[in-house]
Amino acid sequence: QVQLVESGGGLVQPGGSLKLSCAASGRIVRVARVSWYRQAPGNQRELVATMTDVDDANYADFVNGRFTMSRDISKNTVYLQMNSLKLEDTAVYYCNSVLNSYGYYDNYWGQGTQVTVSS
Repeated sequence: QVQLVESGGGLVQPGGSLKLSCAASGRIVRVARVSWYRQAPGNQRELVATMTDVDDANYADFVNGRFTMSRDISKNTVYLQMNSLKLEDTAVYYCNSVLNSYGYYDNYWGQGTQVTVSS
């Protein structure tokens, strides 16, 4: 059974930084895409950043150069470095992956990690 586990969320002041991690475990044959989403209270879940196994990361317009998505293939882990955080970045951040586990591709979600930006 594939699992995605996020970590690194917390409380930070405006202008601060956080680094989120998403570690995948289980039987993974190939990862086609990994993405970070977020969902604020009362809002729909929205895409933050996404990357495929061959492309560099692409970001939502609201990121505006503040976030960087990276990966460590050897650890089956992706990261989201978030700098210059704003109040409106407060949300639960989710890791999502489309990967091949038992010969077919499926969509997996982590449980989410809370990011709160507050003074």
